Amino acid sequence: MAETQDYGASGRTWKFWTGLVLLPGALAVLIALGTWQVQRLYWKEDLLAAIEQRSTAEPVGLQVIEASLAAGEPIDYQAARASGRFLNDKERHFFATFEGQSGYYVYTPLELADGRLLFVNRGFVPYDRKEPSTRPQSLIEGEQTITGLARARLDEKPSFMVPDNDEPGNIFYWKDLDRMAASAGLQTEKVLPFFLDADATPVEGGLPRGGVTVINLPNSHLQYAITWYGLALALLGVALFGWLKRKS
Repeated sequence: MAETQDYGASGRTWKFWTGLVLLPGALAVLIALGTWQVQRLYWKEDLLAAIEQRSTAEPVGLQVIEASLAAGEPIDYQAARASGRFLNDKERHFFATFEGQSGYYVYTPLELADGRLLFVNRGFVPYDRKEPSTRPQSLIEGEQTITGLARARLDEKPSFMVPDNDEPGNIFYWKDLDRMAASAGLQTEKVLPFFLDADATPVEGGLPRGGVTVINLPNSHLQYAITWYGLALALLGVALFGWLKRKS
């Protein structure tokens, strides 16, 4: 019996010292993760501040957006303005939900004075108003000036869970600018490499409903930092308790 008790005591001693040796590494990892989240917090706050500044600024012309793109600067949510005439027979439909209702965002090419084209997200139409014939008042003619927010194009499908675009049915599940243009019979080289989301300025007939852009970038880095630092503190507390118990 004495040998069994000695073996149990030595086992506990081995576990204690093993844990003590591993403690600095575990604390270093937890503290590093917390510090990384603090750095991410500062980055996200700067990003949100920049987006707020761009989206609330005086709308700029398209040449400013193009210059920013050429310089590698972000354009997402930059307030912008464009003038031209809509090619209503070329509109593309992006499946979307707006204020709890299923339907589509209507992307219509805007032909600029120089012949180039800009896809404008004019806003939301309900599911049963997809076809332009059901909303003839939305097919506005002549020169128009559109104010809204510039949006960067996507280079690839955002997730494997997103369905493939249904080009024959004119239903897009992700904004593939090249395919939107090609499926509308447009020359892709004439299409500007970004979108413009129209603001909420009312239109005749009420459709499409503009102002659908949602700026909602989650910022949970502070909670994550507190969690990692809290785990480090808890681990240190457990180690200290074990040490004191062993000494008593």
